[in-house]
Amino acid sequence: MLLVDTNVLIDAANADSEFHDACRTWLERQRAQAGAWYTTWPVVYEFLRVTTHPRVMRKPWGVKAAWQFVSALLAAPGLDVLVPTESHAEIAGQVFAEVPQLGGNLMHDAHTAVLMREHGIRRICTRDMDFRRFPFVEIVDPTRRGS
Repeated sequence: MLLVDTNVLIDAANADSEFHDACRTWLERQRAQAGAWYTTWPVVYEFLRVTTHPRVMRKPWGVKAAWQFVSALLAAPGLDVLVPTESHAEIAGQVFAEVPQLGGNLMHDAHTAVLMREHGIRRICTRDMDFRRFPFVEIVDPTRRGS
């Protein structure tokens, strides 16, 4: 079980990315498996924000194309979207106590890490090394051999 992060989805979708082939291959392999894997709604919306943004993408997508990518992803066997449970606030407090230097832009990653802990998921497929700050998270980087 693992969670897929925004940057892997963006690189899989963006043919101009130097990481496109590795991320696309990883994503296609994951989509073909029936085993459980996850994402979050904030990851989905961040993907939509980035892929439709003309100052971020050299060739931005329209919202229809971006949503089509997301819809195909959500239809993949085994993929589920993590949502907060009743214990979300308690677990967030635990994570913030364990990693007190969090703030600013790291709060998106913190939210992802909290959801992962809340649902018992330790692995994240990402190229974002900021997740190393969370001692309970294991990074799987699709661009590195052996990941």
